[in-house]
Amino acid sequence: MKAVVFDMDGVLFDTERVCMESWVAVAERRGMQGMREVFPLCIGRNYTDDELIIKEHYGADFDYPEFRKETSEEFWREIEEQGLPRKKGVKELLEYLKSDGWRIGLASSTKRASILKNLEMAGITEYFTFVIGGEEIEHSKPEPEIYLKACAGLGASPEETYAIEDSYNGIRSASRAGMKPIMVPDMLPPTPEMEEKSLVILQDLLEVRTWLEGRKE
Repeated sequence: MKAVVFDMDGVLFDTERVCMESWVAVAERRGMQGMREVFPLCIGRNYTDDELIIKEHYGADFDYPEFRKETSEEFWREIEEQGLPRKKGVKELLEYLKSDGWRIGLASSTKRASILKNLEMAGITEYFTFVIGGEEIEHSKPEPEIYLKACAGLGASPEETYAIEDSYNGIRSASRAGMKPIMVPDMLPPTPEMEEKSLVILQDLLEVRTWLEGRKE
């Protein structure tokens, strides 16, 4: 059986940059220094882990829920004004996978409600058999829990399932789950660790489609 699980932000949608700019904008209004350096530490992690990272840098008493409320408002204001930026090759890859009989899942550290909203806005909900969000697991990426649950939801063994990721924590998570990680870099460039843990590193989803087509038996 052919199965693949996508990350969302930075893979399907060019939203990591929008998210970072929303965090930076709110941080600057609050007089918080260094958010451009802190934000990358949160990429690929869920709400709970992000809160720990932010409090580590800005103090244990930092009002993280209020901060995230403000960043969310900033994020959606930008999306409503500019639209949801879809990554190159999304529709082409999904169409290929669907027509070729793949089971398609999505495993994102973003909350489920936001995932479903994004998929609906982009008109691609129908392609996904199983979706899991960051609040539905206890241990976020880089732990393997979310990918193991995604594989179970698809009825696929991890060893036979591809994971398409852009972040270091995502690749680590998929690798620890025993999957076949494909890295499509977004904000974070490949490192020797990523080269070791990834089955292959490709530039965009069009390359992923071509690569998968070439691996047909």
